[in-house]
Amino acid sequence: MRDVPLACLQLIHSTARSGKIRDALMHYRDPAMAWDALCQLDRSLKPGLKAKQALLDRGRAWLEGSGNHLIAWHEPDYPPSLRQTSSPPPFLFVRGRRDMLWHPQIAIVGTRQASAAGTECAHYFARRLAAQGYTITSGLACGIDAAAHEGALLTGHTLAALATGPDLAFPRSNAGLYRRICEAGAIVTEHPPGVPALRSHFPARNRIIAALSQGTLVIEAAIRSGALITARLAAELGKEVMAVPGSIHNPVAYGCHQLIREGAFLVEQPEEVRYILGCSLGAHASGVIPDAQLPPNPPTTSPEPQRLNTQQQQVWQALGHDAVAIDTLCLRTGLTAADISSILMDMELSGWVENHFGRYHRGMHDAPSARG
Repeated sequence: MRDVPLACLQLIHSTARSGKIRDALMHYRDPAMAWDALCQLDRSLKPGLKAKQALLDRGRAWLEGSGNHLIAWHEPDYPPSLRQTSSPPPFLFVRGRRDMLWHPQIAIVGTRQASAAGTECAHYFARRLAAQGYTITSGLACGIDAAAHEGALLTGHTLAALATGPDLAFPRSNAGLYRRICEAGAIVTEHPPGVPALRSHFPARNRIIAALSQGTLVIEAAIRSGALITARLAAELGKEVMAVPGSIHNPVAYGCHQLIREGAFLVEQPEEVRYILGCSLGAHASGVIPDAQLPPNPPTTSPEPQRLNTQQQQVWQALGHDAVAIDTLCLRTGLTAADISSILMDMELSGWVENHFGRYHRGMHDAPSARG
């Protein structure tokens, strides 16, 4: 009896080019036969695997686990949208619900250095869109990616594309989120078990995110952000690209502004995403939204005055919606730097304010009451 899982792992860990592996799989429709044929063409393939025996064993052990799947290029449940990419992966490792690959998906991506407002925005969009039936797809990174996964888990499904093997959570700080996604959604990767995150893996992962999703939404991204790679790949595949605008004083909004200048849809509400994709009931194909059909503005997140004392309320209003330094707050409030520092420390401990590299943002709208 032919050991198909082992043959798949041998193909993956070999030095054979992806294109030749895909061709062999399509021709023979059997990974074991494809492996034998490639070994006959290149006698160095089998000896080259001797140093990778530990990875082969790790891969076989992982495939025997419950909820772990391997989808090969020649199989009918390989996602059609992924076939359209340049150099599609010959194999996909999936942990969790493999049917997630076929669900209508929206990618939400952005910077790892997200502001409090950007994190809240990603969480809000993901929560609302997941509740409407979309699977939210992202890359399990810190910042915008993690917020999107978290929001989607509250109301629906999420899919994480990894730059590592399927048995590794990267970054490690997201290990708990990784486990929750595996339980309630799915993770997907082209890398076999045991493969760590390498710099070159991230752009390759982004092509999977772009291909599986019907559209890509960018929330906070710097000019040289990896999220822009995902957006470019999505556009090349004919998918819709959307971006949430940000403050002109926020460097991680500049990438979104660039996308909008280049033709990406400017969106402010989740309902606009549904309208642009044309996937909701009665949705139009055009991305131009008449004023009468715009969704209502989200409820204000300004704190109730009684929850902050007078000086804290004064600082909150002075913060506005952009990141500011203490000197700026002194000018806006007339308070001394010492007073401002003391007030900000108390508000930061209570969740009203976040400090990013010496500049202060308003915190999440559901922060607990400030002390004092």
